[in-house]
Amino acid sequence: MEIQNRIINVLLVEDDEVDVMNVERAFKRNNITNPLYVAPNGIEALKMLRNEGEKTIPSSRRLILLDLNMPKMGGIEFLHELRADARLRMTPVIVLTTSNQDKDRVEAYNLNVAGYILKPVTFSNFAETMSTLNKYWSLCEMPYE
Repeated sequence: MEIQNRIINVLLVEDDEVDVMNVERAFKRNNITNPLYVAPNGIEALKMLRNEGEKTIPSSRRLILLDLNMPKMGGIEFLHELRADARLRMTPVIVLTTSNQDKDRVEAYNLNVAGYILKPVTFSNFAETMSTLNKYWSLCEMPYE
């Protein structure tokens, strides 16, 4: 299979600039070449996914990295909206958060997230987490539409 077909369009839904920079740095450190799109909250993420705003994300082979604690529209609310949208409901989502609350974890899995990962404290652990996620998703067979 062509390398182009293995590209995954990653949407990071994150309001914390430091966490956004950490993801970008982890991608560089691990030579992850998947395009990274950033939305500061759930409302902007939905606009990007629905091609309704200035910034958009390609409609094929998408993966969402989702923070839960954000202004305007938090991660759980975003997941409810995403799963209610027939065109977006199958999009894989990995929660990447500082929330270690059982209720958040249970609710996220009830909304069919592919994983729930606590943000590592150190950058080296964060970079290792991104590398592991990239290896996993590059092996997964994702739909092209």
